[in-house]
Amino acid sequence: MNLYQTKRCYSANMRELSKAGSDWWESFQELLEDQIDFPGEYLFKFIVPRTNLDDLKSVFGRHPVRVRESRKGNYVSVTARMHMHSSDEVIAVYSAAAEVDDVISL
Repeated sequence: MNLYQTKRCYSANMRELSKAGSDWWESFQELLEDQIDFPGEYLFKFIVPRTNLDDLKSVFGRHPVRVRESRKGNYVSVTARMHMHSSDEVIAVYSAAAEVDDVISL
């Protein structure tokens, strides 16, 4: 299974992923290291209820993010392209995002 397939397979509530256990995170980190050239650009995509947008944006600090509303405006998608130096940095972003209520990783 490649990195894209793994992310799509586990496109889920981030709180559930954070509870998935170290085996899943270790496998994900191995795939990152195997398939992504670090340092390099990494694309993060999340969906979150509009009410939690500021919490998710704070994960990215001053880094610019693209925000798009859902048709009804209840949810927003958040996309960020960030320069990452290692798989540990990528995992840290996902871990921080997992602290945001009702966030979904794509």
